[in-house]
Amino acid sequence: QVQLVESGGGLVQPGGSLRLSCTASGSIFSIYAMGWYRQAPGKQRELVASITSGGSTNYADSVKGRSTISRDNAKNTIYLRMNDLKHGDTAVYYCNAAEGPGIDYWGQGTQVTVSS
Repeated sequence: QVQLVESGGGLVQPGGSLRLSCTASGSIFSIYAMGWYRQAPGKQRELVASITSGGSTNYADSVKGRSTISRDNAKNTIYLRMNDLKHGDTAVYYCNAAEGPGIDYWGQGTQVTVSS
């Protein structure tokens, strides 16, 4: 089992920045990728960014160029830095850890609201 704890959400003005953190604990040796998903009201959960154990990254087109996902292996933590936030970024952001095909773990979610 893997446990994920997220932090860093909140209220941000349009054009602002934030950094989300997700710390993993438990059987983390089997994780091959971690990432951030988000779900806005009435919409499906979507991938925001992911990073593999080897450091390869992937971003949704909607955040590419203004977001950076990174990891600190010593702290078992990944980060998502988002700049130039837009109203469309408002959502609950979930941390994900992938252990294998169909084996995913999820954090409890953290609310990000972009509003003036």
